Amino acid sequence: MRVMSRPQSDPKPSRPLYTPEERARRDATPWTTVQGVLAPLQFLVFLVSLALVIRFMLTGLGYEAATISIILKTFVLLTIMVTGAIWEKVVFGQYLFAPAFFWEDVVSFAVIALHLAYVWALLAGWPHADQMWIALAAYAAYVVNAAQFLLKLRAARLQSDAQADSGPEVMA
Repeated sequence: MRVMSRPQSDPKPSRPLYTPEERARRDATPWTTVQGVLAPLQFLVFLVSLALVIRFMLTGLGYEAATISIILKTFVLLTIMVTGAIWEKVVFGQYLFAPAFFWEDVVSFAVIALHLAYVWALLAGWPHADQMWIALAAYAAYVVNAAQFLLKLRAARLQSDAQADSGPEVMA
């Protein structure tokens, strides 16, 4: 029996997440620290708000607390988006849609649109349950976006480790 093997394709080398210059700018800017503080803060606000929204959806209790938490989550989201755009400008030379973070930015805009749709529904006086369904949709999109950024962070660490491993060896 003859086994046919598929020809090996030469994978196209991908652009590293950061050039050495971009990495230096990333490491030097205080906006990296700002992002590093805001991201876990946003996740904490998300978890508390998610619990409050689910509580309301299951019991009908706590509408006001859930509403306040969603508004706070929206505020933190908008803050991290603005500061993230500044970070992107410093590191990559453009405010948004730098090639290294293009899809993260695209999904971020969907997340923002859903959060703002919730605010619109709130101000328009939609039924409480409908408002909360919009918030849950916004939160689902946020989870996808957070996963994108975590994967990108992991890729950056792997790239950094690979560059450290392939650096010049120093003999003592």
